[in-house]
Amino acid sequence: MEVGVDSFAAANPSGGLGETSGRDSLEELLERIEYADKVGLDVFGVGEHHRKEFLDSANVVILSAAAARTKRIRLTSAVTVLSAADPVRVFQNFATLDLISKGRAEMVVGRGSFGEAFPLFGFGFEDYDELFSEKIELLLSIRENETVNWSGKFRPSLINQSIYPRPIQDPLPIWLGVGGTPSSFVRAGVLGLPLMIAIIGGETGRFRPLVDLYKEAGERAGHSPEKLKVGVHSLGYVAETSEQAVEEYYPGYAEVFTRIGKERGWPPVTRDRFDAQNGPDGAFLIGDPEEVAAKILRHSEALGGISRFTFQMVNAGLSHEKLLHSIDLIGTRVAPLIR
Repeated sequence: MEVGVDSFAAANPSGGLGETSGRDSLEELLERIEYADKVGLDVFGVGEHHRKEFLDSANVVILSAAAARTKRIRLTSAVTVLSAADPVRVFQNFATLDLISKGRAEMVVGRGSFGEAFPLFGFGFEDYDELFSEKIELLLSIRENETVNWSGKFRPSLINQSIYPRPIQDPLPIWLGVGGTPSSFVRAGVLGLPLMIAIIGGETGRFRPLVDLYKEAGERAGHSPEKLKVGVHSLGYVAETSEQAVEEYYPGYAEVFTRIGKERGWPPVTRDRFDAQNGPDGAFLIGDPEEVAAKILRHSEALGGISRFTFQMVNAGLSHEKLLHSIDLIGTRVAPLIR
């Protein structure tokens, strides 16, 4: 199983404990990616947002900067908001990243966690699914063919258009990022794309029927079981002890998710609900290295076997130093136990 970290480029990662400039925030993020490479993690992902509190609207630029400072770690989006993007530019950007990184680029495509990209680039959020269907079709056509003939509803046609540069990897890895919509799992299976499931609440085991649906759809479409990989992205944080991990993680998490909840109609975060999510079957992976490694393996078994697990931990207002230490523990203690 591959183990990695997904990060948002938070403009003020200290969670309100002091202003941090955008320049310093990005430098710290690059240091964390470089350190993740040093301690042996397999993959690092950077999200895409178009909000004041984030600096990752051009995440492939951040990943390219990281490529120049790393040697082995795979670099991916987490996610690319494909519905609101031009697939030609997406492919060109990630093909360029692949060249810079000497074959370490990937992308996870999906809707993303917020909707600001849609009006920003002139699309209706209500067209999300139709937009995504059309754009993933075009993106995969570009990946397969150097010269493309294509027509659709939301973008001008391409007639004998050659698209460059071409990546080192053939094919360039494209994962499909999903939440809990059954049709998205089926789409990933039909297309034969690896699946990255964002599980940010509830019990991880409840996704097993959807994973089975994905694999059944993929096999019916003629894809081999080996091609139908499953990854999981969850909220997590590792410290020397479980008590320390919770003490450090919970206050910032409660502040951030209560604020986001006001936008989305969620109830305020409570400690009881947090503890339930961090229990044996809950989605959170916040604890000491041994506890977290054992829980990841339980999650893998519950879902029928996963190929990749990535931690999301910048949503809790943790300092750069605490994030670095957690990355160290994940790389040197959690990942070896899992492997």
